[in-house]
Amino acid sequence: MPVSWTLRTGRLSDIDSVLALWVESGAEPTHTDDVESLATLIERDPWALLVAEHDGAVIGTVIAAWDGWRGSIYRLVVSPAHRRQGLAKRLLRESEVRLCAMGAVRLQAIVVESESNASDFWRASGWERQVQRARFVRG
Repeated sequence: MPVSWTLRTGRLSDIDSVLALWVESGAEPTHTDDVESLATLIERDPWALLVAEHDGAVIGTVIAAWDGWRGSIYRLVVSPAHRRQGLAKRLLRESEVRLCAMGAVRLQAIVVESESNASDFWRASGWERQVQRARFVRG
């Protein structure tokens, strides 16, 4: 029987739970996985963090950010105990709806290429892997 979840906008009070979920889920860590960075995100863009909740626990997240040019999706993470139940699809669809409502006509997702399950998910979701582009980062 499928578990019911609640999707809602993340709050400052969710930060510790979100960070713990990312660790529990084996999400590739970055130097911005900290309280200060998530607080800045929520304060700057209150709608960017979407969380899935079950029985009061954060079991999924996605960051859907709009910079006025392009919508970007990051940190689509589902707790291992709640995978393969459609939650990632629901988080993704809600992200797409939110970004398009803000005016985004082009969306991009940052996906860890070495995580085959993640790449398979994105392909199955109707997203195309962009080729002939490299991503450069600093920090």
